[in-house]
Amino acid sequence: MASGDRPVVDDIAMTSEQFLELFRNNLLDIGVDPIPYGTHSFRHGGCQYLASNRHWPLRQICDWGGWSVEFSNLTIVRYLISWNDNPVDTREDYFNPARQPAERCFQCGRTCHHQ
Repeated sequence: MASGDRPVVDDIAMTSEQFLELFRNNLLDIGVDPIPYGTHSFRHGGCQYLASNRHWPLRQICDWGGWSVEFSNLTIVRYLISWNDNPVDTREDYFNPARQPAERCFQCGRTCHHQ
């Protein structure tokens, strides 16, 4: 990168080691302990983002992540569900008749409840 965060003409891909160092420096800048985080955090977070926000089907996420689409080994589940998840809906609201109706997204075709 050149000054002003501009890409340079002879741009080359950053190694994972370079990225990790810069990522951990960013975490230090905002006062977060960088030790628990690695490049794998982005794969895990990316998987959850694609499922929750982009509404990608599991097969597409598996293809993106390089996982098998045979679903005999559900590695994908470990990426979709995490100990620090913040659930969007409470279990009590799944079939609550008084719940606000969902709106259909014309981009992805799904219906999502808004909070």
